[in-house]
Formats: sequence, structure tokens, C-alpha cells
Amino acid sequence: MDSAALLDLLKETAATVITPRFRALASEEVIEKSPGDLVTVADRESEVVLTRALQAAYPDALILGEEATAADPSLLEAFAAAEHSFTIDPVDGTKNFVNGSPDHAVMLSELRGSEVVRALIWQPEHQVAWVAEKGAGTYRNGERVAPIARESGPAGLRGATSSVLGGSAAPAGLPAMRESWWCAGVDYPNLVTGTVDYLAFRKDWPWDHAPGSLLVSEVGGYVGRLDGAAYDPRVLTGWMVAAATPEIFEAVRGPIAAALA
Repeated sequence: MDSAALLDLLKETAATVITPRFRALASEEVIEKSPGDLVTVADRESEVVLTRALQAAYPDALILGEEATAADPSLLEAFAAAEHSFTIDPVDGTKNFVNGSPDHAVMLSELRGSEVVRALIWQPEHQVAWVAEKGAGTYRNGERVAPIARESGPAGLRGATSSVLGGSAAPAGLPAMRESWWCAGVDYPNLVTGTVDYLAFRKDWPWDHAPGSLLVSEVGGYVGRLDGAAYDPRVLTGWMVAAATPEIFEAVRGPIAAALA
């Protein structure tokens, strides 16, 4: 399937399974997997649709869906060893979706080994599609996104996080971070378009970050760990930072690491 076909798959799945449930969920259609971690019937049904379509098109690829992994964590081990794989986040920003916020998305990425080679994000309520292919750039609704000028000094950098790093706990030398949009499928696009200059994440699930990492790298950004190592979706170690440029990444990773020490 080419990227246009994959995007059509995301759009159709959202239109038939996800959007009809938006602001229309019954109480029994929302389940708490663990305290504060929600899943809905829309998450589960859309992942089934997407997984079946990918399995039919790519029978030898490993499909790593968020909800399938919740049921069978051993999928993460298989994913780490797979030569060809896809990640699926059927409803990214589930809590936003449940609370009636338009800030939710459907996300998919394709990997060859540890390298993300394609990424797609569909924001159904915003009607915005993001597509990136390795070496071919990042596109918003079919138009290529160009890198934009950023503040050069740390004091002017704008960051976002959903962690304890915000507010009074902001890393030394950096302005206080704003609260993120609680949806990687919105966070990463806002980094690409210049709403913020960097993002700090405590959790690093591949279905959350593999798609956005390619969007960012294809416009000249950098996604990595606090020790400077490049982000590898197959390695789960916790904290990570996505930045609009490698220089911004280097400027913020040390203060963030120090704040967490």
C-alpha cells in the first residue's frame, strides 16, 4: 500500500468507527485499563480494522497495536526483533476523546528494523493529515512542510510536557514549559509547525512516538534520549526529548536531565 492508500485507510476507519462515537460514548464503552489509563470501544474496534488491513497487505510484517500489546505484552519483544513492522495507535489521546476534545488522532508508522520509514497521523476533528516518508519530507494535507526559524538562545525556547517538568519545576535556564496537548498526534505536529520548540516525554511507547519522530526528523529536527542517543522505537528506557533542531535538543537535554536527577 502506498502512503495515499494508508491515509485513506486511516480516514475511513475514523469515519466509520471513531467519529460516530465522539461525544456519544455510553458509560459502558469506556474502560479503565489501569488508574487514569482509558480505553474505549472505538480504540479496540479501530485497531482491529487497521490490523486486519495491514496483515492482508503485509502478511510477513509484525503489527504492534497499542491495545493488542496491552493484552499480550510479549508483542514488544517480537517488535524489537522484527525486520519489518508497523505500529498502530487507534485513538491517540483517548482521554481527550472521552472528554470531548477534538485533540485526538489515529496514528500509524512503518519500520524497517529500528528505522521509521513512513508515518501517518490523521486528526479527524481537525481534518488534518500528516504524512512523512524517510528522505522525502513531511507533508500537511498534501503540502510539504518547510523548517522554520527558531529562537537561538535557551531563554527563548518554548517547551511542552505532560510531566512534572512544567511550571515551577522547569529545568534551570529554561522558561517554564507549557502543558502539552496530551496527544502525541497533536504534540508532534505542533512542534513541526512552530507552536513549541521542544517536547519532553516521560513515557516512550513506540505507537506514541514512532510516527511523530519521523515527522520531526524530516523537517530537520532531532528526537533522542537524555544522554544524547538517538531515539530507537524498539528500546524502552523512559524519558525522551523531541526538538525542532539538533541544537535545541542539545540545549535542553542537559537541564532536563539535571531537573530529573
